[in-house]
Amino acid sequence: MSRPEILFISSYPPRVCGIATYTEDLIRSLKKKFGDSFLIRIYPLPADTQPEFDTISKKINQSDTVRMVVVQHEFGLFSAHEPEFVEFLSSLTKPVLIVFHTVLPYPSLERLSHVQTLTKLAAGLIVMTRSSANILQHVYGVDEDLITVIPHGTHLVTPIDIPKAKREHGFEGRRILSTFGLLGSGKSIETTLDALLAIIAKHPNVIFLAIGKTHPGIIKHEGEAYRDMLEAKVATLGLQDHVRFINEFLPLNDLLTYLQMTDIYLFTSKDPHQSVSGTFAYALSCGCPIVSTPIPHAKEVLSEQTGITFDFGDSAQLANAVNRLLTDEVLGYHFGQNGLHAMAPTAWENSAIAHARLFERHCDDIRLEYAIPKPNLAHIHHLTTGFGMIQFSKINDPDLATGYTLDDNARALIALVRHYEATLDETDLAYIRIYMEFIQYCQQPDGGFLNYVDAAHRFTSQNDDVNLDDSNGRAIWALGVVVSMETILPKSVVSSADEMMDAYLMNMTDIHSTRAMAFMIKGLYYRNLTRPRRKNDVFITKLADRLVQMYRHEAEVTWKWFERYLTYGNSVIPEALLMAWMVVRNPVYLSIARTSFDYLMEKTFDGDSMRLISNVGWMRNGDNAHDLPIGGEQPIEVAYAVSALTTFHAVFPEEGYDRLKTNAFSWFLGNNRMHQIVYNPRTGGCYDGLEDGYLNLNQGAESTVSYLIARMAMEKRTLPEAREVHVNA
Repeated sequence: MSRPEILFISSYPPRVCGIATYTEDLIRSLKKKFGDSFLIRIYPLPADTQPEFDTISKKINQSDTVRMVVVQHEFGLFSAHEPEFVEFLSSLTKPVLIVFHTVLPYPSLERLSHVQTLTKLAAGLIVMTRSSANILQHVYGVDEDLITVIPHGTHLVTPIDIPKAKREHGFEGRRILSTFGLLGSGKSIETTLDALLAIIAKHPNVIFLAIGKTHPGIIKHEGEAYRDMLEAKVATLGLQDHVRFINEFLPLNDLLTYLQMTDIYLFTSKDPHQSVSGTFAYALSCGCPIVSTPIPHAKEVLSEQTGITFDFGDSAQLANAVNRLLTDEVLGYHFGQNGLHAMAPTAWENSAIAHARLFERHCDDIRLEYAIPKPNLAHIHHLTTGFGMIQFSKINDPDLATGYTLDDNARALIALVRHYEATLDETDLAYIRIYMEFIQYCQQPDGGFLNYVDAAHRFTSQNDDVNLDDSNGRAIWALGVVVSMETILPKSVVSSADEMMDAYLMNMTDIHSTRAMAFMIKGLYYRNLTRPRRKNDVFITKLADRLVQMYRHEAEVTWKWFERYLTYGNSVIPEALLMAWMVVRNPVYLSIARTSFDYLMEKTFDGDSMRLISNVGWMRNGDNAHDLPIGGEQPIEVAYAVSALTTFHAVFPEEGYDRLKTNAFSWFLGNNRMHQIVYNPRTGGCYDGLEDGYLNLNQGAESTVSYLIARMAMEKRTLPEAREVHVNA
């Protein structure tokens, strides 16, 4: 069947304007995120001629596939043909979403009436700030339920080497102030020029970059008069060595490079009614400290923790703010980091999710299918030294001071082996050896493993204070995966893994931690695939019988679980029992595995999306899942669920586990409580989790590796190693 279509009406490249760029970015993001869910078509508004409203309205109404029309509205785009535009909207039989890029707080009566007419013809309205939404409600009388706030999208940024970039662009040793966008008098660049003398008096290495061509509409009517005035002012003030005009419409990657080189971004618009600025948003998403006039967008986003506002046209205030940030570099750094956190929800990927959910709400036959990104190991590599994988990261910058753990390196080993299995990328082998050698470093003479290692490669006192059973279990799981891949991995690597497992085996009889036993069953299961031995069966049976005893002790009619609470890593327990059944065929294992896993999925799925058990407050027997604290949802839980669903689908292929697996994985992609991406496709890192009202942007080892484990499980639509173990329901 044909996919439903969404038609966008907007200015569009090659036309040069902010609305065109906005629409192109949004459509690109929608296609990347939901390319299989719907088609997007664009009717680009012509710059100098009358739009063919009659023709396109007939085509829309007669189309069997067009489900919705999205109009990007700016008064300048429709001012020459407003009556025809209203008549066009009135004639449509398909729902219309109108995106208002400008909402005037003090409209004329004529403008008020016109906007009210438009709002009555729309199925929904989108604005980019809360202040615009408030104005629509209280000035134009629009029903709150009709309005959705979707902030202006921003680009996820791949970090650059800033000193190197400055050197390559001729700015070595310079502190950069910048602004960008189509040039016009409304930008009030002269406010910055008048402030520069006071700035360079204290910071003589400052250079100001005014990036962008003159607006084509201004060139048409005024030529380059404004730019000429600014250049003359630069000469009069003697600022030639401190100002550079970059008279280009820069490609996106070049623009983002300039913004990352920027020490302070300046926004000097003199229009107090400018609702939103894409330039302002892009600068924040690049980690720039901001000094801005108090437009509504700035007042909503900037605070004492993210930036500084100054009065319109007040060059003295601007100079004081800039000098303060240039002098206090720590403050500037914190402003930039806080700005990144503030703008995380506005990434174009999240904007696409918000728009797509509106399409789904208004179109009955749209079902959102989240596109799965290609694997990106950049952040995995970034986190890894020659010794092992670093534990934590400040946003995407590895924090070596936090040291290393066996946990992270064991998981990393699993992820890289699975990636190598799927790709045979020779680059993976170097990392596999690093993680293997780290595990070997952690193994002690008695066969057990220590977990915590500091930056100087010394075992820390945490190893004395924390129960290490789960860490040991993860190591055995990882080593078993290595052994199972002996046909493709170097023999020395596989032999080392097998020897470490044998050295540990006698410790297994002392393990009673639920998850540690489950991890070990998984490791033994994988080893048994290529090196079946009687002792594998013996240890699997011993551990699985303990899990069965725990289940029988705790399970009730309304509580089908192994413990009195659901905490972390839950999916691994029933998955391990199912794997035990695959080896020894005890039907009790199969029954309990399925009963407990279905119960867990019932507790962690809310419709088609996962809502994870929170580490803020575990779920205990008798708790209502919807009454638990919000926050503390961590990527590792999804990775375990995706892995388990892969295994259950192999055994029960007709029972819907494959669909659940797809829905579970989409948690990373935005199908979650906050409707935000948790995986960053630009860096290849995964955010550390969903908290109460915000996303933890740190991209640590556990989260990033968990994502990759889940991502590689998505390559396995079946489980070959299950060897035809299908069970008829």
